Amino acid sequence: MTVSTRVRPSSPPVPARRATPQRYLMCPPTYFAVTYAINPWMDPSRPVDVERAVRQWDALRRVHLDLGHTVEVIDPEPGLPDMVFAANGGIVIGDTAVGVKFRYPERRGEQEAYLDWFAAAGITRRHRPTFDNEGEGDVLLAGDVLLAGTGFRTDRRAHAELATLLGREVVTLELVDPRFYHVDTALAVLDGTTVAYLPAAFSPASRAELARRFPDAIIASEADAEVFGLNAVSDGLHVVLAAEAVGLAAQLRDRGFVPVPVATDELRRAGGSAKCATLVLHP
Repeated sequence: MTVSTRVRPSSPPVPARRATPQRYLMCPPTYFAVTYAINPWMDPSRPVDVERAVRQWDALRRVHLDLGHTVEVIDPEPGLPDMVFAANGGIVIGDTAVGVKFRYPERRGEQEAYLDWFAAAGITRRHRPTFDNEGEGDVLLAGDVLLAGTGFRTDRRAHAELATLLGREVVTLELVDPRFYHVDTALAVLDGTTVAYLPAAFSPASRAELARRFPDAIIASEADAEVFGLNAVSDGLHVVLAAEAVGLAAQLRDRGFVPVPVATDELRRAGGSAKCATLVLHP
């Protein structure tokens, strides 16, 4: 009698992930409010709970510290309710900081505040952008490449300027869904070679470019993107993300990452979550 055996295909091995200590800049939401609407998430008719926003921000800061990271804090300024979203304050790599130029006048008061902080921190090369450029909200470092969003806030011409100032390849990604108006709301860099993103947030050409560069990317659901799950902060192992993004958290876990859920729903009412509140000061 012949006995046949069927060998079941094995699952691909889960990569061993490693955390890299990071240095972040954050701004307390002392003056947080929604008094204007410059993105689809903002509704000035619904008062925000500032104390709750402060508690959520402080919990996020403590998570970063507990994970072994350094957190610098910039003083908030009255009349700048969105200053809590420090990722929009600039792009910092080594001794170079590129400031920001906001599209909407409501946020332009933040520009000098962040440049002043960079100067006080001893960052020697500081630049004011020529074109609209909304900082790390629209520019994410993935390995040696900058993934740069355009379509709603940052001017496409700012990408060439960044390539010159920072000496990096810049990949332009066109955003097409106003709910995901910054690239960091639609894409998360998890380590130097791995990203998670929502394909529908990008133009067909940009989707093709992402698929070519990141064939092993995690594809997020629209439900997880809508709760700002992709607005996440990763150290290469731990991924700090919105608590409601349970599907994305499961995908991360399956790929060897450690999801760290945080409550950011009060901050989300102004269109931001964990990443928006965290500027990475890249070495």
